[in-house]
Amino acid sequence: MAFLQSPNQKQTPKRLKKRLTEDQVRLLESHFNYEMKLEPDRKIQLARELGLQPRQVAIWYQNKRARWKNQTLELDYKALQLRLDSVAAEKRRLEREVGRLRGELQKAQDTIIQFNPIELPPSTNQSLQEEVTCTWENVGQLQVDDLFACLMGAKVPKLQN
Repeated sequence: MAFLQSPNQKQTPKRLKKRLTEDQVRLLESHFNYEMKLEPDRKIQLARELGLQPRQVAIWYQNKRARWKNQTLELDYKALQLRLDSVAAEKRRLEREVGRLRGELQKAQDTIIQFNPIELPPSTNQSLQEEVTCTWENVGQLQVDDLFACLMGAKVPKLQN
C-alpha cells in the first residue's frame, strides 16, 4: 500500500541529533584552545576518548573555527570602531584649535596694522589677496619690520647669516 501514500506521508528516517555532553564540549574546547587545526590521528584519538564518531569531532572543530573567526572579526570591528571614534574626536579638536589659532593670527595682524598704519600703493592691495609665504633661514631674531612686511604681502628677501 506504499503506492497509495501521499507525498506528505513519505517515510523518511529522521536522524536524531545527538547533543554533546558538557564534559565532551569542555574537552573539545580545551583541545581547540591548544590547537585549532585537527590532525587525522588526533581526531581519531579524541573520538575514542569522547565516544563519538571521528566525523562528529571534525564537524565540531569546523563549526568552532567558524564561530571563532566570527568572534574575532567582531572584536576587530569593535576595536577599529573605537579607534575611528577616537581619531574623529581628535580631528574635531584639531579643527577647533586651527580655528582658534587663525583667530589669534587675525588679531595679531590687526594689532600690527593698528600700531603701524601705512598707506599701501594700489599694486600692493592685489598682492594682499594672494597667499604669501615668507621664510627666514638661520635667523636668530626676527625683525618686526620684516614680519610686518611679510604679513602685508610684501616680498622679503631671505636673510642669511
